[in-house]
Amino acid sequence: MLDFIKPVGVAAVSFFKTRAALQLENVALHHQLVIVRRSVPKHLRLTRLDRLILASLYRLWPRIVGSILVVRPKTVVRWHREGFRLFWRWKCGGKSGRPEVPPEVRGLIREMSLANSLWGAPRIHGELLKLGFDLGQTTVATYMVKAPRGGLSKLAFSRSVLRIF
Repeated sequence: MLDFIKPVGVAAVSFFKTRAALQLENVALHHQLVIVRRSVPKHLRLTRLDRLILASLYRLWPRIVGSILVVRPKTVVRWHREGFRLFWRWKCGGKSGRPEVPPEVRGLIREMSLANSLWGAPRIHGELLKLGFDLGQTTVATYMVKAPRGGLSKLAFSRSVLRIF
């Protein structure tokens, strides 16, 4: 019963003020908080009295529909995180992802993998680190020349590559 008396009392007092629309919105928001506090976390239970209060507030002020919205706290936290994500994406200028590998380094990786066909990505990665190129091993593996599929062994592949040069 106290849940009903307080919003009605606040609404009655707010009619005599100059900011009646703001006061009605505050009443609606306060009543929403009352509903959320007494409900089970996964399911909101609106009683007939709740529906009556919300319907009467709508009759008094039809634009209140925009402010009557019951959301979960998880949703508010998600909105907050998305806002920060958008802010920092804007702040950083949209630069995202890994930096591009220069064409010279890609050519060097390709040349090393052709010249040393028995070397894998870890070995070429180590050699590039010695030369002062700071790349990841998966990046090196991406730009290496792949052995052709068709049953050629590494030795046969290296011989076929040597014939090309």
